Amino acid sequence: MASVKLAGTVSDSIVDGAGLRYTIFTQGCPHHCPGCHNPKTHDFTGGREMDTQALLAHVLENPLLTGVTLSGGEPFCQAAPLASLAREVHEHGMDVWAYTGYTLEYLQGQNERAVDALLDEVDVLVDGAYEESERDLTLPFRGSRNQRVIDMKKTRELNEIVLWGEM
Repeated sequence: MASVKLAGTVSDSIVDGAGLRYTIFTQGCPHHCPGCHNPKTHDFTGGREMDTQALLAHVLENPLLTGVTLSGGEPFCQAAPLASLAREVHEHGMDVWAYTGYTLEYLQGQNERAVDALLDEVDVLVDGAYEESERDLTLPFRGSRNQRVIDMKKTRELNEIVLWGEM
């Protein structure tokens, strides 16, 4: 059994990706973006541990959910247990979105098995640090213009970055 350090969860979000989503806010973030909307998630010693099977059970309680969103904190700091959870979410017919302060290119360059495994399970990746000077509240599913909403399925198929909603 794997566990994840959580800041909290939202069982029925419509703002953390397309459709009705279960959002997991991980605890711990190295980015400390000025203006972050969730600064309480930064401290790696905060939050609470939760078993990934218990998390999955909570997700499966709501048959109306279309997917799970991994947010933060920084989900890629807990890539191994989240990759396992994401695989199981897919087995139940739901999609997985992830928010990260890293860029996709940075994550791909890490050559870390757990990071690669989580990237393989993510359907849509919102990447890039929040930049207060680029803040734009009209953008869907992101807070600043520098962030990208990447369709990871198409990106993997075409071997080039494809933004979600394009093509």
